[in-house]
Formats: sequence, C-alpha cells, structure tokens
Amino acid sequence: MHIPESLQDLADSEAVQFLKRLKTITRIFAGVFSLIVFSSLLTDGYQNKTESSQLHCVLNSNNTACSFAVGAGLLAFLSCLAFLALDAHESCIANTRFKTAFQLLDFILAILWAGIWFVGFCFLANQWQHSQPRQFLLGSSSAKAAITFTFFSVLVWVFQAYLALQDLQNDALVPYKRSLDEGSVVLTSLSPPSAASPVSTPPTGPHGLSYANSALPPYLTTPKAPRLAMMPDN
Repeated sequence: MHIPESLQDLADSEAVQFLKRLKTITRIFAGVFSLIVFSSLLTDGYQNKTESSQLHCVLNSNNTACSFAVGAGLLAFLSCLAFLALDAHESCIANTRFKTAFQLLDFILAILWAGIWFVGFCFLANQWQHSQPRQFLLGSSSAKAAITFTFFSVLVWVFQAYLALQDLQNDALVPYKRSLDEGSVVLTSLSPPSAASPVSTPPTGPHGLSYANSALPPYLTTPKAPRLAMMPDN
C-alpha cells in the first residue's frame, strides 16, 4: 500500500511519536477519567428533593462525597495536564539530577493518586449503597458514572506508577554501565602487551653483544685525571 510522503512525514513527526508512547496514552486516559468524575457530579450531582427546593448531593445527601469527587477529579485532571507538558519537554532536560527528581515525583504522585482514588471509590460506593431509592428525580446516572470511572482511575494510576518505576530503574542503570565502560577502558590501557604483539629488541653486534648496553650513560663514565703542566726552570 502506497503511503503519501506527507502522511509518512506526519507519522514520523515528534508529536505523533509522543502521542504513541505508552506513558502518554496512560496520562490521557487518567485525565479523561478524572474529567468524567468531576464533571458528572458537578453538573448533575446536586439535585433537589421532591418535597424541597434545596440542593443535595445525590450520594446519600452527603455533600462531602460530591465535594471530594469534584475536587479530586479536578486536581487529578490538572496534574495530568502538567505532567503531559513536562513529558513533552523531557528530551530537552539535560540535567540528570533534575530528570531523576522529576521521575521520582511522577512515581510518588502516581502512588498517591492511586490511593486517593481507591479511598474515593470505597467512599462513593458506600454512600451510593446507603442512598434511598427514588429520592431524587435525576442524578442517578451521573453518580453511577462517577463511581465507575473512579474505579478505572485506580487501575490507570497504578499502571502509571509502574511505568514511572520502570523509568527510574532504567535511568539508575546508566551511571553503573558508564562506570563499567570507563573501568574497562582503564584496564585496557594498563594491560600488558599480548604475546602476539611484536616486541622491539635492541640490535646485537657480531659477538652477541647488545648495542644498547655498550653505550654507557654520561653519569657512569670514568672521569679523566687532570694533566700536570711542567713549569720551565729560569
């Protein structure tokens, strides 16, 4: 199948390659799930009862449950956007310490968000279980959607923590490998010549004497005695 050059260039562009990364896809899913959680409860999560006009949370009339889901979803969505922007500029980071700190922060926040969403899922499901049926005319579908995508968010953030841990392990092996390479270079430079390598020997004379030993260095030569000058008699 022939692919036009423009489409091939687009497929090979940095933006497309960035979007095809597993970490990027996971962050997008985490952001979408967080958006669904807080938007569903923000729009239809507060309803009035049939006998009053005051708004209540559809999750057992517990406003804390709705506020928790809305706040956690909004913060998680902003966190995904911030880390997507940092991932896009990750190749421009030259400082190894800053890159390691960024990956460590990514791992810690992923574990933290996985725990928050797990607690939120248990809390929202418990409040929905204790809600009275047909207490509100609307909002039941929004509550079910929020609880469902809260559970999906736990799985996504756990997988995000796994990817961050892999990045930390891969970067930790680079200095060790570099030190091994430098050590091999030092050992190679200090190693004695092999038997196959030719060794230059000084030429020998006709009687088997080496010319290298025949010439004595200047400091080993015998000093000459001073000559005595005879003074003529007057």
